[in-house]
Amino acid sequence: MLSAAIDSVKIHIKGNSVTRQLAALLHLIRPHQWVKNGFLLGPLLFSGSLANPSAVIRTMEAFLCFCLLSSGVYVLNDLIDVNEDRIHPTKRKRPIASGQIPIWGAILLSIGLMVLSISWAFSIGTGFGLIAASYLTINVFYTFKLKHVVILDVFSIAAGFILRVLGGAIVISVMPSHWILICTGLLALFLGFSKRRHEIVNLEDAASHRAVLSEYNPYYLDQMLLVIGGATIIAYVLYTISPQAIAHVGDRRLLLTVPFVLYGLFRYQYLVYHRGDNGDPTRNLLADGPILINILLWALTAIGAIYLF
Repeated sequence: MLSAAIDSVKIHIKGNSVTRQLAALLHLIRPHQWVKNGFLLGPLLFSGSLANPSAVIRTMEAFLCFCLLSSGVYVLNDLIDVNEDRIHPTKRKRPIASGQIPIWGAILLSIGLMVLSISWAFSIGTGFGLIAASYLTINVFYTFKLKHVVILDVFSIAAGFILRVLGGAIVISVMPSHWILICTGLLALFLGFSKRRHEIVNLEDAASHRAVLSEYNPYYLDQMLLVIGGATIIAYVLYTISPQAIAHVGDRRLLLTVPFVLYGLFRYQYLVYHRGDNGDPTRNLLADGPILINILLWALTAIGAIYLF
């Protein structure tokens, strides 16, 4: 009887160990960051192709492919940053930095995800494969070099968002509006520089956590955010009344979505400046109720303007 009890405890411990490993693995590939790949859906929505089942299927396949690719990049980034992460107040809890996932296992996982996703991307289409390969190349350069270069660190992140939009367009064979590319790039810059400002203000000895932060200061970033935030709003308004938008909608009904864009930008700035919340754009997006409701209302208004009237 005692032996059976011991065996039961061993099984329980083993089960808990497996559960912890799976949780660590899930944390490592960062599925909450997959929301960024939602930018691939932009061309599907704004081109009027949302009612085309074939276009929807191809876009979702591209979305899933980018999820694997981006997770491979996140694992690589954690491998390279493991020493810095170990002294960071929150990043030290990441699976590699905390020792939950061994280095060799993370290396195999990163390579496997990258190879699988790039192969999948080229099977979807040569053009999409080249977009995915470009995204991977930029992120590898970012991981090893560009994240240490002031301004270019955030620009390289913005380039990844633009590539997502281009990938979403190429899989459904549409030409993306230059306004969508401009808006995407500006929004990514706005979020990226907001995160840099948060890190400088809230991290003790910020440069020890991210060396490039020694090149920034809050006043400079405030000026950058003022310019980029205004440019983002202007670019989006111009898009809603552009010939490309009117061609899909029939009139200027997309102007109805402008208030939601304004609120979203102002709400995000409020979180960063006044609430001291996490400066991670994705975590703010997923954790803040007003932002989630605002995005939903924006999407419903855009769908209504494009498809229902």
